[in-house]
Amino acid sequence: MHFQHRPQLASLKPYPPGKPIEEVQREQGISEVTKLASNENPYGPSPLALNALADHLHELHLYPESGCYYLRRKLAEKLQVAPETLFFGNGSDEIVALMTTAFLDDKTSIVCSEHTFVRYEMGAAAMGAEIRHVPLRNWCHDVDGLLAALDDTTRMVFIANPENPVGAAIPASEVRRLVENLPSNVIFVLDEAYYEFARGWDEYPDSISWLGDFPNLVITRTFSKAYGLAGLRVGYALGNPEIWNIVDRIRPPFNVSRMAQEGALAALDDTAHLERTVSGNRAGLQYFYTEFEKLGLEYVPSHANFVLVDMKRPAPAVYESLLRHGIIVRPMGIYNLPQHLRISVGLPRENEILVAALTQVLHS
Repeated sequence: MHFQHRPQLASLKPYPPGKPIEEVQREQGISEVTKLASNENPYGPSPLALNALADHLHELHLYPESGCYYLRRKLAEKLQVAPETLFFGNGSDEIVALMTTAFLDDKTSIVCSEHTFVRYEMGAAAMGAEIRHVPLRNWCHDVDGLLAALDDTTRMVFIANPENPVGAAIPASEVRRLVENLPSNVIFVLDEAYYEFARGWDEYPDSISWLGDFPNLVITRTFSKAYGLAGLRVGYALGNPEIWNIVDRIRPPFNVSRMAQEGALAALDDTAHLERTVSGNRAGLQYFYTEFEKLGLEYVPSHANFVLVDMKRPAPAVYESLLRHGIIVRPMGIYNLPQHLRISVGLPRENEILVAALTQVLHS
């Protein structure tokens, strides 16, 4: 049977998520699996979030607050922004999907860097928009190249800072130069999913302070990474309320679950858990750098919680060998990086297991 669909969908494939632990256990017949593929928080969720979830389990028969009333006000106070500048989604990638649906069609285009988070181009392609990829320069966004790719059809520019899956970030001066030179009718989506890991860098932008200067600036962030709530799916964005007035027309009601809102509310209070996560990640990155250099592997210094590593051979073969050791990493073929693996930072013991197995794989 053949079902008719919009022709723009013909070239799209479902987003390939990281391989689940349970699947590897079944396929390999093993019980112990180390997952370093999806940039999850190895320290788990905040204990405060877990307690909050337990306290609200009896409310699962009720629909959630559709406008994230309490989370909106608490986060607005924390970030020192007006509540109406915030928009919430089932993960920040839902916000990207809603924005591309709201602002793009087959007569428009977007501009983004090569090797960038694939959900930008998936959202644009679904609407029939043209996608213009700009090559990275030394693994970083090329601001001049991004600006040169604009034309009268461009409606949105996307950059992730730090970039996923590369891990590199560009300084505030470069981000500012980009947004300052964009036409006012072009929405600039600045994806800061790894903000909490990168903000310790002196040159990382204080992008929220720019919102009053640039009505076309949208900043996306998430509770999935540093806050350890990936399983709850709650992301947020900051931007011009006029943009959210349009996007909200197509937002599914109750898109952020009751449990997601309660978990995020509690996680905001647990600064100790966040600090432990960030400091542990910093130590894990340094450990990886040292060990990768011993193995003669090139890597991109990261401002996130993962490292992009050049295996100097087809990465899928290394990936499959690591699976047989019970270790899940992420091959980067979908990003046109066939020799690279993206490896998330885990707990110290998990990082050591990865290095030992990788050493054995590369020497065998």
